[in-house]
Amino acid sequence: MAVKNPLRQFVDKVNQYPGWLSRFLMTSVFRHKVKLAGTAKVEILRTDGKSVTFLQRNRRKVQNHIGTVHAAAMALLAESASGFIVGINLPGDKLPLIKTMNLNYVKRCQDDITVEASLSEEQIALMQQEPKGEVNVKVTITDGVGIVPLEAEMIWAWVPKN
Repeated sequence: MAVKNPLRQFVDKVNQYPGWLSRFLMTSVFRHKVKLAGTAKVEILRTDGKSVTFLQRNRRKVQNHIGTVHAAAMALLAESASGFIVGINLPGDKLPLIKTMNLNYVKRCQDDITVEASLSEEQIALMQQEPKGEVNVKVTITDGVGIVPLEAEMIWAWVPKN
């Protein structure tokens, strides 16, 4: 039997609250635990347990020299969203580890950036059953005008906590 995941229990509980409160609580906890995400002020917009949507506003602290969201901030957002969805779907006795990040910057972004990361039912079942393994998380990055500025492949591994 899988060990209960306290992060998943928290997400399931706060998803019962009104949307604004759920977003606030998940974002606050995530920013506290992932310090760089807190510095960048990454926001969690929503999750249903199989997918999650993160937002990075085009704020001065995360801008590059041309006034758009910095490439490193986009990478942080993709890594954070994919890690979050993997983290809430692993049993509590497993540790998620980023294995590979393939990033291909294809267009200049405009405005805020949103990232959606998702797992299939089969991937979630595999994560629940296998003591260790890896999964390729589907990640979609779009900017405020619907452009896909970054193509990303995020491969996460998991191992037993020791």
